[in-house]
Amino acid sequence: MRPMAGVTFGGRYELESRIAIGGMGEVWKATDNVIGRTVAIKILKDEYMGDPGFLERFRAEARHAALVNHEGIANVFDYGEENGSAFLVMELVPGEALSSTLEREHVLSTDATLDIVAQTAAALQAAHTAGLVHRDIKPGNLLITPDRRVKITDFGIARIADQVPLTATGQVMGTVQYLSPEQASGHPASPSTDIYSLGIVAYEALAGKRPFTGESQVAIAMAQINEAPPELPATVAEPVRNLVFSMIAKNPDDRPATTAHVVRAANALRRGDVAAATAAVPAVGEGTGGTSIIAGSDADSTQLISEHEDTGTASLPVAGEGEEGAKKKRSPWTWPLIVLIAVLVLVLGGTIFALVNMNSDSDAGSTTTPPTTMSSTPAEETSEPAPENTRVSIDKSDFVGLSYDEAASKLDGLGLVAEKQVGDPATSSDQVDKVTDVNPYGKVNPGDTITLTVYGSLASPDAPTEAPSVNNCSGAGCEFTASPENNTVTATWNTYTNCPAGTSVTGYRIQVSGGSVNSTDIKPGGNQAVTVTIDEGATQLTVSWSVLCGEAESQTSPNTVTSITWDDQGGGETGGGETGEGNANSTSDGLGLTSEPSREEVGTRG
Repeated sequence: MRPMAGVTFGGRYELESRIAIGGMGEVWKATDNVIGRTVAIKILKDEYMGDPGFLERFRAEARHAALVNHEGIANVFDYGEENGSAFLVMELVPGEALSSTLEREHVLSTDATLDIVAQTAAALQAAHTAGLVHRDIKPGNLLITPDRRVKITDFGIARIADQVPLTATGQVMGTVQYLSPEQASGHPASPSTDIYSLGIVAYEALAGKRPFTGESQVAIAMAQINEAPPELPATVAEPVRNLVFSMIAKNPDDRPATTAHVVRAANALRRGDVAAATAAVPAVGEGTGGTSIIAGSDADSTQLISEHEDTGTASLPVAGEGEEGAKKKRSPWTWPLIVLIAVLVLVLGGTIFALVNMNSDSDAGSTTTPPTTMSSTPAEETSEPAPENTRVSIDKSDFVGLSYDEAASKLDGLGLVAEKQVGDPATSSDQVDKVTDVNPYGKVNPGDTITLTVYGSLASPDAPTEAPSVNNCSGAGCEFTASPENNTVTATWNTYTNCPAGTSVTGYRIQVSGGSVNSTDIKPGGNQAVTVTIDEGATQLTVSWSVLCGEAESQTSPNTVTSITWDDQGGGETGGGETGEGNANSTSDGLGLTSEPSREEVGTRG
């Protein structure tokens, strides 16, 4: 089946607009008409259907991918086959691919890169624990949401793709620029394969280019196997460089043991704790000393890594500085200079002491003055804390989920200022005004302003645009002839499919004037239909409907107005009892004559 807008797959997924075209197929935005959810549907190209065993492997892989439940992996909702096409229905993730970000910005800060590495590695660890290997980690498969969360897409597809024979000259399954040496050599992939590919992504984000290039895919693959990657820019801190280079080591045994170790190392480097990062990935500490306090290159003071500076690297030792420092330590003048400085300090101290004593002898004041003067000076020096000791540590997870007032009060207790920013609309009432993001976080200065992003008000669905149908008539000008025995009509309306993102239809409500229904709250599912009983003697029936998406209710639809005419021909009030032969139900016209009511009019008159 050829994908195009308006085409429905699986009897429920209606294509709306194409999102992207890839080597495996096309990705479309679609609406699930059963539950009203917006999804992404990937439709595979026909050429991948040629292998007799492909569909069975693809089914199994789709099932496995659906079993991995992690916030960093785009959910797989459904799988289907229709008219020779196979398709996967996945979570539609807002935001853009990391490849688009790199194309626009070229280079990312160290902190942003480590954040992406840590989030991606955490999601991969969940997949590896389930026995799955992605095999195609690259910027195009990493989606970055507006709140800077990472979502891995196309999970498991590449694993099947590299089992399908080539169908065109030069065609390569996967992306060779991110291919591990073992994959390029034809060896089986493993979790370490994903670590290598993620390392290439990190290198590209820091350097603004991929480490291996060539005139052809074969040349790039050979470079992955044989060539050492070029050095990262000098602005990249040595521990960060060591982590990236350990991830792209040629030998899988030289890479971090698991993606969980990568997570711990990346997060530790974001905090400035090189010792913790070295404990997770020993290669990080090579040439750095492994301390959590990192010396600046041109200052005597020490400082921690700042998690939110523009480069994210200023406080880490830059590659090459360690070597320079070692040369200085080996200088033969080091110890003589230290001794000379110590002598000068002693002479200066003695001079100051003598001058103070001379002043005290000439003064007529108290003899306690000199020691007071001597002790006050060092007190002033030692009472001033180091800049890092005065900084406040903000853990994002301590605030996400709190109400704004709770979070603001907590920040106030830490000496910080809270600023409110309204983000996405809430999908349920308990989400309203809850914190979803904190910026900045990590080490901040006292008095800094912390922006708390919160959910806004409930997202209200748009009002239905179609009036309900009353006995197959909608809008104005409808008519109905009623009688005591024929006083009901049927109201219907179509399924609502325009709920706000993140919500789905939870029910309908029908509004009736001039009549009544058994229940005004209607459960969703297919075309809706309710029976409306016309009020006795009513001359007009007005019907409209509204929809509930989550907990929010829309405005009402346009009205359908029906004029009611009561059929009084031969009618009259009955005297009750059963109908029998003779004049049991007859009425008198006042002149001694009687008339029989018609069969439809027998009953109580209004």
